[in-house]
Amino acid sequence: MDATDKRILDIIQTGFPIAPRPYAVVGEWVGLTEAETLARVRALRGKGIIRRIGANFQSARIGFFSTLCAASAPEDKREAFIQVVNAHPGVTHNYLRDHPLNIWFTMIGPSREAIAEGLAEITRQTGIAILNLPADRLFKIRVDFALSDAETPAEEA
Repeated sequence: MDATDKRILDIIQTGFPIAPRPYAVVGEWVGLTEAETLARVRALRGKGIIRRIGANFQSARIGFFSTLCAASAPEDKREAFIQVVNAHPGVTHNYLRDHPLNIWFTMIGPSREAIAEGLAEITRQTGIAILNLPADRLFKIRVDFALSDAETPAEEA
């Protein structure tokens, strides 16, 4: 990754422009054309540096519920379990941990019942029990990974 790639990553994770042609705007901010910016983003995605581009919502503000989940997936079933979990539309994050509960993920849904049904379906498909840990209180921290020294346009405003 060069300095321009790092600047693009900083922008798209913290100040992605809400515009009809967002990559044209990002390109303007970093001195590239829209096509050049898109090519760089596609290359970063192809290398696995970018896994997902999408909005993050405060689920409670839109009437949804969220929960933290943990499971113990044996090594011989781990990849299959991860694929089933990641395919569920309510799963927002999924992490592998060096712990007896080695898979941790978050799930959102329109109700606690819908989440429970989704978790039960994952268990039915995989045979792996899931620990459901709904939050009593939510602590939201901003996690951005600054890659360049330049400020993003959102920070400048």
